[in-house]
Amino acid sequence: MDYDDYTSLSFERSPDGVLTVWLDRPAHRNATDRTLHGELARVWSDIERDDDARAVVFAGRGEAFCAGGDLDLIDAQIGNFELVVQMMDEAKAIVTGALDCTRPVVAAVHGAAFGAGLALALVADISIVAEDAQLSDGHVRLGIAAGDHAVLLWPLLCGMAKAKYHLLTGAPLDGREAERIGLVSRCVPADRVLPEAMDVAAKLAAGSPTAIRWTRQTLNHWYRAALPAFEASLAHEMLGFFGPDVRGRLDRLRSRISDEPPG
Repeated sequence: MDYDDYTSLSFERSPDGVLTVWLDRPAHRNATDRTLHGELARVWSDIERDDDARAVVFAGRGEAFCAGGDLDLIDAQIGNFELVVQMMDEAKAIVTGALDCTRPVVAAVHGAAFGAGLALALVADISIVAEDAQLSDGHVRLGIAAGDHAVLLWPLLCGMAKAKYHLLTGAPLDGREAERIGLVSRCVPADRVLPEAMDVAAKLAAGSPTAIRWTRQTLNHWYRAALPAFEASLAHEMLGFFGPDVRGRLDRLRSRISDEPPG
């Protein structure tokens, strides 16, 4: 199995059967444009065909895991029915692809983890997160419903009270708080994120493939039971791109980012 047709994801193999999938748009903090979003949706089928991959690590090049949706992509979705449907289908595929993957998945999260990047981080079987990582689901601040993973994952991971607080306010949290409330598996110093993730993945790769596969497969039924709520949240999120709020809020976000000092 090769991955030569990917341009925004890159791949590395280790001798112990760990496949590392790098989100590889470091100049853009790995924000998801059309290409990266599409590649995250379709990579799962290629992983399934990769007989040499016994465990998978997702990580981000540069200073962030993934800074969420590329603002130009968000802009392009406003009022664009065909693109909105495409993004809805891909957002669903990112999450369901991870749930149905037969290989254990580890996320190595540093810097920012927003939007689709946060979905990828939290749907992984095990999330290793930097103490100073910034996690945020900011959909409501943009004027659209939290849809690309949050309704499915957050209530089971950290409970309904915390889920509602963070998803209704858009309040961010760092890695320490995310671990404290149970949103992520482990929190470690930033320089230990990738080594810890690789160590966990190596242990999973060395374990019984069927025991690990069937355990995670059955645990993921808890998420599958909530798939109707997930699909409804996706639909409501995408409906927001035809509403009155998103344009003005996107413009204010662009203005705020342009006013920030470099670095």
